[in-house]
Amino acid sequence: MNSEILLQLKNISVHYGGVKALDNVDIKLNEGEIVALMGPNGAGKSTILKAIFGLAPVDSGKILWHGNPFHPLPHEMVERGISFVPQGRRVFSRLSVKENLEMGGFAVRDKKELQRRTEEVMNFFPVLKQKIKVKSGKLSGGQQQMLALARGLMADPKVLLLDEPSLGLAPKIVKEVFAKVREINEKHKTAVLVVEHNLKSVLEVAHRGYVLDKGKLVADASSQELRKTNILEKVFLGKN
Repeated sequence: MNSEILLQLKNISVHYGGVKALDNVDIKLNEGEIVALMGPNGAGKSTILKAIFGLAPVDSGKILWHGNPFHPLPHEMVERGISFVPQGRRVFSRLSVKENLEMGGFAVRDKKELQRRTEEVMNFFPVLKQKIKVKSGKLSGGQQQMLALARGLMADPKVLLLDEPSLGLAPKIVKEVFAKVREINEKHKTAVLVVEHNLKSVLEVAHRGYVLDKGKLVADASSQELRKTNILEKVFLGKN
């Protein structure tokens, strides 16, 4: 894929106390691709997303956006074109679906543009359109995950960071969520970096994947290649 590299991590290391969460990790995300971050619990996957968004302290290495190094600060990331959908479907439960979407578009100053984006996102997620006035705390888990994705799209991002989007969802809903991730990628040309424990589902939509173990990168290959090798079994089950 000869696209521009949007986002790049070069030799990134992160410590929490005395624990090395990431150890000299190199990752890149090209324009318009879906890339999966996989590995067992504690491998450092979520730390990568947090480091990109300025939520984890980077000890060494560089983060580049369109080839230029920058220091990530959470309040500036949306304006750069990076949206983060954290783990656990964090919707504002006392606000309606519409109000949640408007919170996602907080950086949009023009009211007409905010309205246009809200309508576009609602058309993209028909299930939310039907429940536009419902308080989001009353939605099902799957609907809340769709709302979290929709809210992330309100900023019209170039890059969407997703942390465990299938967590706690029934298999049928997981399928729907990943179908939406693929649709977002194809229709909006949004690049997606996704942390996911449901390997089968994520490898069906991802173009490439990185495998981490104990803070180190142990594999970087296309989804097709990763399905053929035993690296995932090795890392997850300790098989040789």
